[in-house]
Amino acid sequence: MPDTSGDPPTLPAGWNETRPPRWVPRAVLYAVMGAAGFLIAQYLYLKLADLLTILLVSLFLSFAVEPAVDYLAERGWRRGSATGLVFVALLVVTTLLVWVVVDLVVQQVRTLIDDAPELVVNATEWVNKRFDANITTDSIVDELRKYQGDIASTAGDLGGRVISVTGSVLGVVFNIFTIGLFSFYLVADGPRFRRSICSVLPPERQRIILTLWELAIHKTGSYLYSRLLLATVSAVASWLAFSIIGVPSPLALAVWMGIVSQFVPVIGTYIGGALPLLVALLNNPPHALWVIGFIVVYQQLENYLLAPRISAATMAIHPAVAFGSAIAGASIIGPVGALLALPAAAIIQAFVSSYLERHEVVESDLTGAAAEPAATQATSTRTSSAQEQTASRSSSSHDDRSSTQ
Repeated sequence: MPDTSGDPPTLPAGWNETRPPRWVPRAVLYAVMGAAGFLIAQYLYLKLADLLTILLVSLFLSFAVEPAVDYLAERGWRRGSATGLVFVALLVVTTLLVWVVVDLVVQQVRTLIDDAPELVVNATEWVNKRFDANITTDSIVDELRKYQGDIASTAGDLGGRVISVTGSVLGVVFNIFTIGLFSFYLVADGPRFRRSICSVLPPERQRIILTLWELAIHKTGSYLYSRLLLATVSAVASWLAFSIIGVPSPLALAVWMGIVSQFVPVIGTYIGGALPLLVALLNNPPHALWVIGFIVVYQQLENYLLAPRISAATMAIHPAVAFGSAIAGASIIGPVGALLALPAAAIIQAFVSSYLERHEVVESDLTGAAAEPAATQATSTRTSSAQEQTASRSSSSHDDRSSTQ
């Protein structure tokens, strides 16, 4: 309400009508400093975005390989030598897989070009027979045969140069070398690095950092090894099936399907199965039906028999959360983010769950009480919480063991 009395309004403490309050200059200074700090941080982020991505990839790679290094170190290996052996093995396996996939692409391109005239004739005959048409393809086939040799040789040359061209790009080589170097030192000097971080933090914060680090190593390493095991089983099964069906290049297609189906989030199965299906369709269309049947049957076996047993304790993430995490990661840093999103989501979920207080759920139809009693839910919740607390309690002891190595 307006002041109806004749007294002058009371001014706030420290307020003077002739000049602004004392806190105004400080507020303006803080606002300017905040805006300047934001602009500087934005500028540095734009300039260092590539380096930050490299550091993030290196950190997750170190999480993934540290369980193998710890395994060797516990059996008498020096930590540096164990780290070097693991990275050499990783490099050899990656090189072989890239070579197999590139060779597959070159072979299929050449096969497609060689069979192009026959494919055109077969497709034309099918259209004429089915729709009572009268389409001729003599001119198309003549042109394809005329340029067939040139196209095949060009495709082969381009395919054969994929690795050499990629290897000659200085930026790619530098990024790979940088990721490997950072990851190597993060693993080889992991205990010393963690001790340096903990030395500037109070004990309570140290426990939180070590718990989070332990969860990151456990979740990322378990994710990688469970995916590798599932990829191996998928590749072996696919190789046997494709060989029996008669699909060309069964080993290369099986390796492709095993890797893509397990390491590409959410849609990897469809991408991995599309290439064998296409090759079978171009080679012998009835074989494509057998390929579809194998993919469907194997996917059901993996979903309900293999995956629950192998990854039950590693990546307990709801499919919707996994899908959303992959999309978010891809939106932030591209394909690399999509690959790192699943272990990152598992780490965050496990860390948050270890500090949440769980309660028994009220029985209701909305909570599925008829299908799963509340007591069973509470028991499973307590078991999960106990597992996370056990992992957190083992973090300090794990670090101490590593530091002595």
